Amino acid sequence: MKKDLLTLQDITRDDLEKIFELSLKLKNERGKVAFKPLAEKSVGLVFAKSSTRTRISFEVGVSELGGNPLYLDQGKMQVGRGETVADTANVLSRYLHGIVIRTFEHSEVEELARVAKCPVINALTNDFHPCQLLADLLTIKEYSGKVDKSIRMAFYGDGRSNMANSCILAAKLTGMELVIAAPEQEAPRTDLIGDAKNIIWESDPVKAAEGVDYFYTDVWVSMGFEEERARRMEIFRPYQVTSALFDKAKKDAKFLHCLPAHRGEEVAADVMDDPKRSIVFDEAENRLHVQKAVMTMLMGE
Repeated sequence: MKKDLLTLQDITRDDLEKIFELSLKLKNERGKVAFKPLAEKSVGLVFAKSSTRTRISFEVGVSELGGNPLYLDQGKMQVGRGETVADTANVLSRYLHGIVIRTFEHSEVEELARVAKCPVINALTNDFHPCQLLADLLTIKEYSGKVDKSIRMAFYGDGRSNMANSCILAAKLTGMELVIAAPEQEAPRTDLIGDAKNIIWESDPVKAAEGVDYFYTDVWVSMGFEEERARRMEIFRPYQVTSALFDKAKKDAKFLHCLPAHRGEEVAADVMDDPKRSIVFDEAENRLHVQKAVMTMLMGE
C-alpha cells in the first residue's frame, strides 16, 4: 500500500483484501485485545468541513489503536490565514505521525501529501471520499460474501459528486457493475470511467434499477454547493430512491447512503427506514473499522 490514501487509486485489489481482513478482525475483536499499533503516536485531524461520522470515527479509531487524536480546525490554523499548504505540511510532519484531512479542494490534499513526511489520509474532498467507499465495500462483502463482477450497484443523483467519483474508482478496483443514474447536466466524468466496460451512465432512473443488488445515493446539495440548491432540487427530483425502484431490482436489494440523509429528497422515508432494505447504519459503523485498518497499515508498527 502506498504511503498515503488520497483516492482508491492508491490501493490495489490485494491491498483491499488486506483491509477487509484486518477490518473484520478489528471489528470482531473490538475491546477484547490489546492491539495498539499507534501507541505513543499522534494523528492530526485537520477539518475544514463540518462532520459527525468522519470526525467521531477517526477520533475513536485513533484512541482505540492507542494513539493520540488531535482535532485541528483548519479555519483556526495559520493555513486559514494564508500560510501555504506546503509550509503547513512541513511543520505538521515534524509533530505528527499521520494526518487525516477533510477539506474542499482535492488539490490541497495532494499538495499536503506531496510535502508531508508522514502518511496523509483523505477524509473527504469535493472530488473524492475513499474512506467512505472502503466502508461501503466492506458492508457489501458482509452482506453478499464478495465484492466482484457479480455485484451490481446503482448510484442515484449527482453523477459528478465526490461519492459518484469514488463509486467509479471502487467499481474499477473490484470489477463490480456500476450504473450511474443521473441527469445529463450532471453525467459522470468520462475521464474517470475511461474504457471500463463495467461502468455505465443511465439517465432513465427506472431502467438503471434493473437487476440492482445495492442502491446508493447521497444528498443533492453537498457542502459548498448551497447556492445551487434550487437548480439541484429540480434536476435531481426524478432520481429519488423510492420503493418503486426496488420492484425493478433483485428481491433482496439493499440501500446504502453515506449519511446524513434527507428523507423526502434523495431517498424516500419508507426506504431509508425499512429494516429489510436499509443497511445504512451497518455501513456507518464500518467507517470505524475500515479506518482503523487503514491507519494501522499506514501508520502502525
